[in-house]
Amino acid sequence: MNEKIEETLKRLAGATSRASSPDSSRAESASEQGAGEPDCPHCGGIGYLRRDVPLGHPDFGRLDICSCRLLQVRDHIRERLFSLSHLEELKHLTFETFNPRGRVGLSEREQASLEMAYNQARLFAESREGWLLLQGSFGCGKTHLAAAIANECVALGMPTLFLTVPDLLDSLRFSYDSKEVTFEERFEQIRRAPLLVLDDFGTQNTTPWAREKLFQILNYRYINRLPLVVTTNLALAEIEGRMRSRLADPDLVAHIHILAPDYRRPVEDTLQHELSSLALHRHQTFGTFDMRKGEGLPKQDIRTLEQAFQSARAFAENPKGWLMLNGPYGCGKTHLAAAIANYRAGKGEAVMFIVVPDLLDHLRATFNPNSAVSYDRRFEDVRTAPLLILDDLGTQAMTPWVREKLYQLFNYRYNAALPTVITSADPDEKIDPRLRSRMLDERLCKICLITAPSYRGGAHSRRAKR
Repeated sequence: MNEKIEETLKRLAGATSRASSPDSSRAESASEQGAGEPDCPHCGGIGYLRRDVPLGHPDFGRLDICSCRLLQVRDHIRERLFSLSHLEELKHLTFETFNPRGRVGLSEREQASLEMAYNQARLFAESREGWLLLQGSFGCGKTHLAAAIANECVALGMPTLFLTVPDLLDSLRFSYDSKEVTFEERFEQIRRAPLLVLDDFGTQNTTPWAREKLFQILNYRYINRLPLVVTTNLALAEIEGRMRSRLADPDLVAHIHILAPDYRRPVEDTLQHELSSLALHRHQTFGTFDMRKGEGLPKQDIRTLEQAFQSARAFAENPKGWLMLNGPYGCGKTHLAAAIANYRAGKGEAVMFIVVPDLLDHLRATFNPNSAVSYDRRFEDVRTAPLLILDDLGTQAMTPWVREKLYQLFNYRYNAALPTVITSADPDEKIDPRLRSRMLDERLCKICLITAPSYRGGAHSRRAKR
């Protein structure tokens, strides 16, 4: 890797010599200023060497930087990349100022992902080999870790370029009209930087020109195995195919997904996904559930309520597989589902509690051109939720699109055996056959049928159920 870095430095130095000393007159000027070592046996203090090739050779007249100036050139390149990076503004973002366990209130899963990202970033800063892809939502710590890597490498003397992707593209655009540097020179500085850190990949305006320039940069570094750090809030599936193929290479890329939420948000607001409506059901716990013994219900109805309650309690203690709560409207299904969610949330875990028609509305909303989130991102958040609670399955309008989306969701969670709770008032025969086939698999799903009628209120209860 050190040899590759040295080769890159020589190429950058060559670009510097062509940009700053394209002819012999500039070499003479450099000599007058003592550009090289005065006693250098190779250049005699000029700092440049002219290649001894015949007239007509492609390198005829080309000036190369003398070996006595390599250290000076290296320092110049490092300072130039540092000035382009604006790292002075990020000097406070170091490994020492990063909390690898996150703040109080994060779940164990979120803390573990943050600690893994921290450890991987430190390893990368030490080895400076391969690529590191840090993925996560806004404010999860990606930029801090990327800047910490850059600051660490700069301190070790490694020329480093740290750029947000929109700034990188602006820098290239501005170079078209620049008198100080050509577009080609700026492009070479970026793609050949000994260490390149690209922050906020995916926030750029994805014009064909921008996609092409980014691919050229990634592809050049991929072919030459130059170290690269990329941060993004996009899922890999949302990244353009050619770039995704480079970023998904497991032989080169260490891919870390940070699950921690935005550190800027209040702790009590970070544990649940923005789609989750659990806050509306915070009062529905196991402690507030009414067994309805004062309503004079038949013993069979009371028994099914007790069995559903015990099954919900057991699932809340150990959420594995699926739990299906089926019964008429108002029998207590939603209360038990919310009780499971509140119990797990009380342990600091992320839970997505959502009514099925609302879920479908959220998915449709992503098709709006002004949507801040893509359909792929929204659907991925739902189908991979650590614990998903789907309330009121069957109340949605069953269009072909709805049937397909629900099947894709159910099938993914079925194959991945992800913890899922479903409530429905529909009898088995009214549920889509493909969904029903997943729920009838007794190896994964437990079905609790509640026969009690709609809740009518009682002397010992103040809240209605549905």
